[in-house]
Formats: sequence, structure tokens, C-alpha cells
Amino acid sequence: MPNRLLTPILLTSSLLLTGCQTAYYATLEKFGVEKRDILVDRVEEARESQTEAKQQFESALDEFISVTGYQGGDLESQYRRLKEAYEDSEARAEDVHARIDKVEDVAEALFAEWETELDQYSSSSLRRQSAAQLRDTRSRYSQLLAAMQRAEKRIDPVLNAFRDRVLYLKHNLNAHAIGALRGDLGQVQSDVGQLLGEMQRSIREADEFIAAMGEPPG
Repeated sequence: MPNRLLTPILLTSSLLLTGCQTAYYATLEKFGVEKRDILVDRVEEARESQTEAKQQFESALDEFISVTGYQGGDLESQYRRLKEAYEDSEARAEDVHARIDKVEDVAEALFAEWETELDQYSSSSLRRQSAAQLRDTRSRYSQLLAAMQRAEKRIDPVLNAFRDRVLYLKHNLNAHAIGALRGDLGQVQSDVGQLLGEMQRSIREADEFIAAMGEPPG
């Protein structure tokens, strides 16, 4: 979907550079973009980041399997492809971490503001309805964040495993080294499989959260 935040983000880029999130949100609100809108956009971005990371980790696993199945040929070339796949996975992982942090930041700001505004109602009926909606949104968000964090926790162990094997191959480009890595294949596949499963669940939770917030999944 078109990014509703593009224009105000460009206008307030200097605020982002200073890390002044409060001023950033206040400026966006002047353009009619509320924290709720920002939260939905950031969840969408986190979902897309996880989707891309999931695809990249699948590609890295394929490269690892290819190396362990080495039967002759240019081993140096295979090593370089594995190294590149690891580096691309690392970059995707960093983006996932950053996107989740941004989701948490705006969610905390939204819920703090919402809680404060409950005291401003003169209508007790509307206050109760808003409080109930706040509880429901918090509950759905907590479920989403838990799914994101479960997937996030799986990332670094998998990256570490890939890095170890890339480093090992760097100085051991021979059949003996390939044999050693082949013995690790089952564990690597299992770890990556668990990561991909958690990422897929997190992506599904993001879709459900976006839909519940009144936005169709992009």
C-alpha cells in the first residue's frame, strides 16, 4: 500500500537524526498522522522485513547444503557463495531487529497517550468503551510482540552457526573440512527450520494485527 508517512517523514528527517521521537510524533500529528497510523505502518514494515529475512535464511541454508554436498569442482567459489549468503543474512537480521525496535517505540508512545486521554472524557460511557478498546488493542499487540520476539531470539543462534562454518571453511577448503560440516548439517537444518517456522508465525500475527487495526494486509 502507498506509504502515507512519506511526505511528513521527509519533512521531519532532521528530527529523526536527533532521535527525538516525541517531537517526531508530534510533528506527524500536525499532518494528520496519528500514532495508531504509525504503528500500523511499522508493523507492516516489520512484517516485510521478516518476510525478506525468511527468504534470505532459506537461501543461506541452500548454499550450506550445496557446500556439504560437494563432490568436486571449484570449492573456493562455493565458499564465496556461502560467505555472501551469510553476510546477506546478517544484514537482513539487523533490519529485523531495527524494525521491531521501531514497533515497540511507537506502541509504547501510543498506549501511554491513550491511557492519559482516558481521564479527559466527560462521558463515562465513552470512557469505558475507549478503555475496553485500549485493553483489546494492548492484548493483540502483546500477542504480536511475543511472536516477533520469539522469532527474533532464533536469529542470532542461526547466524552464529553460519558464521562459525564460514570461518572454518575460510582456512580449510578441503574435503576433510567438508566432511566435518556435513556432520553438522542435520543440526543446522533443524535450527533454521525452527527459525523459519517462528518467522512465519510472526508474519501471520502481523497480518492479523493489521487487519484488526482496520488496515488490509499489504
